[in-house]
Amino acid sequence: MKYIVIKKHRTNYSDPITLVKGQFIIVGEKYIGPEKWDNWYFCTTSENKIGGWVPGQLIDLRGAEGIILEDYTARELDVNKGEKLVGLKELNGWIWCLRTLNSEEGWVPKENLKLE
Repeated sequence: MKYIVIKKHRTNYSDPITLVKGQFIIVGEKYIGPEKWDNWYFCTTSENKIGGWVPGQLIDLRGAEGIILEDYTARELDVNKGEKLVGLKELNGWIWCLRTLNSEEGWVPKENLKLE
């Protein structure tokens, strides 16, 4: 689907968590906030303790631990109002987007986008 950015977005995480299918993680707090982005968990890797938000649909929960069900990165895309993007996947209030200008990819909050 094609989108136009209606509100700029900047990431708060310069070093996003990147996970591979089958990787073990430590599952922390569930996100609760005014945006109502449901089903996100703050997870860390057991190897190097890098943390980030992971959609619950991608975690095989096993108490305080989990196994990742598919490759995933929490990379967010910095975007400016008026930019054109292609939405490739939607999860829990965020859309994985491709910037048509330079082929960069990352997550953008759905409320910052409008269908073109």
